[in-house]
Amino acid sequence: MATPPVTDPRAILRGGLPDRYLKPEDIAEMFEVPLETVYQWRRKRTGPPGFRIGKHVRYDPADVRAYVTQRKSADQLAA
Repeated sequence: MATPPVTDPRAILRGGLPDRYLKPEDIAEMFEVPLETVYQWRRKRTGPPGFRIGKHVRYDPADVRAYVTQRKSADQLAA
């Protein structure tokens, strides 16, 4: 007898993103770009918005999701 898969309601709320702040390494892995690209995006203010906690840069998953949505909309309008 198979049991139905358990879905985490937080995954639905976050759109499948982790329920924690993301590191630059996480962003690089998600977008499949080199880590240096993530740092360049931050310097140029072109990537997802990040913030500092002490000397560490972190990204809110909700902000990353909003950034992706905004980029998708901009690309669709440009096409």
